[in-house]
Amino acid sequence: MKPRTVWDLGANMGVFSRIAADRGIFTIACDSDPSAVELDYLKCITEKRAHLLPLLLDLTNPSPGIGWAHHERASLEARGPADTVMALALVHHLAIANNTPLDAIGKYLHTLGNSLIIEFVPKNDPNVQRLLSTREDIFPEYTEQHFETALNRYFIIRKKVPIPASPRILYTMVKR
Repeated sequence: MKPRTVWDLGANMGVFSRIAADRGIFTIACDSDPSAVELDYLKCITEKRAHLLPLLLDLTNPSPGIGWAHHERASLEARGPADTVMALALVHHLAIANNTPLDAIGKYLHTLGNSLIIEFVPKNDPNVQRLLSTREDIFPEYTEQHFETALNRYFIIRKKVPIPASPRILYTMVKR
């Protein structure tokens, strides 16, 4: 992939966003945690980063088009697609914490970007176990196979790489 634009969704404090920005790629780092976005922004100011823009954005409730006739400021989706969307350590938050079906996640990501770098975090990962510790596991379809099937409706899987010393899997995909 040789993107000109990257949207890092669930960027936290922008560690991976910086990798793209350091290559001269205009990168938007989105997260719903105001503290993480603020720290990312302050670091960008201190480092005088020209290619990285941290934004506060809740993917489960994104800002719509606003202003006169909803056309003065476009929604996230209307501003895209980005060349590449990164969704690292994000899917389990959308699927398990927010009850979003994997197919809906794939469909939405398809509208946002032409290619995708995405991480699948399985149920045996400690972070998923933490999410499930306070609720009933009503997610029988949250599996690697269902993830691939759902995303494959919208993207072609180009590469699948297990992350060393982790149950997580990293994928690169291109839009169908």
